[in-house]
Amino acid sequence: MKPVVAAKNLSKFDPKTFLSTLDGGRKIVAFPKKQAIFVQGDPCDCVFYIQKGKIKLTVVSQTGKEATIGILNEGDFFGESCLTGQPLRLCSATAMIDCSVMRIEKKSMMDVLHREQTFSDMFVAYLLTRNIRYEEDLVDQLFNSSEKRLARILLLLAHFGKDGVHETPVPNISQETLAEMIGTTRSRVSFFMNRFRKMGFIDYHGGGDLQVHSSLLNIVLHD
Repeated sequence: MKPVVAAKNLSKFDPKTFLSTLDGGRKIVAFPKKQAIFVQGDPCDCVFYIQKGKIKLTVVSQTGKEATIGILNEGDFFGESCLTGQPLRLCSATAMIDCSVMRIEKKSMMDVLHREQTFSDMFVAYLLTRNIRYEEDLVDQLFNSSEKRLARILLLLAHFGKDGVHETPVPNISQETLAEMIGTTRSRVSFFMNRFRKMGFIDYHGGGDLQVHSSLLNIVLHD
């Protein structure tokens, strides 16, 4: 198959629909807001796919300090380290809002990756994209100011730049969580959020949802 044709087929591939056709080895689980899907140190024996909702990934150090390492959305996979033989979970996953998650047993996931080329290509592309995101996060943490890091995280949470998405509201997320994600204090986050609001870059809606405007990109691009 030519690369262009393969790329077009991949862009039309719907993993949610495909995964729903698997025979055995999977089940749909509902998690209410704040419920743990798994915790750090649990057995690592399955992969998860978010059908609906938002998931927070956190790690806890030996001294008890907690850090948020990622926020995942509908269409994201997590827990895939089991596929490399990782025996225990290295982080915790918690529902930020009410979620519907597909739990796929390790064997079933391995079988479908070997059997279905299109799904395998999609999954590899997803992992590579997320790895690039982690590299960008590291560069952001090392070289950018806390204000720029906050602006970038808010744009990512609002899916800025994603095909077909325009200024998606961000469900209620605490300033403590944002502070953990960018490596600063809650007071600094509060200061920057108030500044962004006064400049018209963000707005708050009923229920605590946050509207992030594309104009916030000015903070990221400003030297």
